[in-house]
Amino acid sequence: MKRVGNLWDSIVSKENIEAAYLSARKGKAWQRTIQRFDENLEENLDAVRMSLVDKTFHTAPYRSKKVFEPTDRDIFFLPFAPDRIIQHALMRVIEPIWESLFIHDSYACRKGKGMHKGSTRTMEFVRRNEYCLKCDISKFYPSVRHDVLSAIVRRKIKCPETLWLIDDIINSFPGETNVPIGNYTSQWFGNLYLNELDTFVKHELRCRDYLRYCDDFCLFSDDKGYLNECAERIREFLRARLALRLSKCSLFPVAHGVDFLGYRHFKDFVLLRKSTTKRIKKRLKGIPWGIRSKRLTTERALSSVASTLGWIRWGNTFHLRRSLHLDEWFHDLKEVS
Repeated sequence: MKRVGNLWDSIVSKENIEAAYLSARKGKAWQRTIQRFDENLEENLDAVRMSLVDKTFHTAPYRSKKVFEPTDRDIFFLPFAPDRIIQHALMRVIEPIWESLFIHDSYACRKGKGMHKGSTRTMEFVRRNEYCLKCDISKFYPSVRHDVLSAIVRRKIKCPETLWLIDDIINSFPGETNVPIGNYTSQWFGNLYLNELDTFVKHELRCRDYLRYCDDFCLFSDDKGYLNECAERIREFLRARLALRLSKCSLFPVAHGVDFLGYRHFKDFVLLRKSTTKRIKKRLKGIPWGIRSKRLTTERALSSVASTLGWIRWGNTFHLRRSLHLDEWFHDLKEVS
């Protein structure tokens, strides 16, 4: 694999830092820390840039909070400046390099991919195969080993200054494992780490119909014995090469429905996952109270209903839309707003 160097000048260029600042603040301009940063914008951006040029930058300590939907997990936060700006500046340069390594059917956190594209691809695989092997990795992000990730990075990047910055971010979390959920770079580190699995499945196991979204992945085939063998070889590969283990691994006929990416995929139709439907009902139930108590504006309520409509339209959900009165909700809220 050809290694790439001479990246540092592009990362620390004034134009790249300014573009990274705009990317990092997108949709967050209301935050007080960003508003204070904007008061002396040119001076503050120059300070961010010089912290890289002088190599005085070190990733700040993390703040964290626990979230409970859709699963219990810890989310970590870094300051807007310099940390989040610098992570965007780094990824603006190395994203195309790493993107070139990824397989076509990796759908998380990539431009032009996403959950709905992954769902459409899942339907293709469901329609032309009889069996599915569905797996997910136990506590993936907290289990990523720093030394293994650094070694993977070095197989493609050789620029010493860039490696210094990447190592600082990787090793910013105490201990030998964890790329914190919430870091902008973590989604890319996760994809790069599991790209090792992707290439193993495609090139060593020679599985034609395989796709992955974050730490969930599916293999499809008409040969049940072949998929059983794949399951054992994947377990061993993850243990030996990436220090990971599977939390779930199930082999079943696609006729039972493939529950993946928020939908349940059958050969002739797609349904919304039951847990997703329950969350939608719970959210909609709270909208009238939120508006009455003024904790929710009509604009926010309209946005919530619109996003729900956008989500469920990817499945065969005509009767669900009618039972939830979603179109009426959307029409009424639009008139009020």
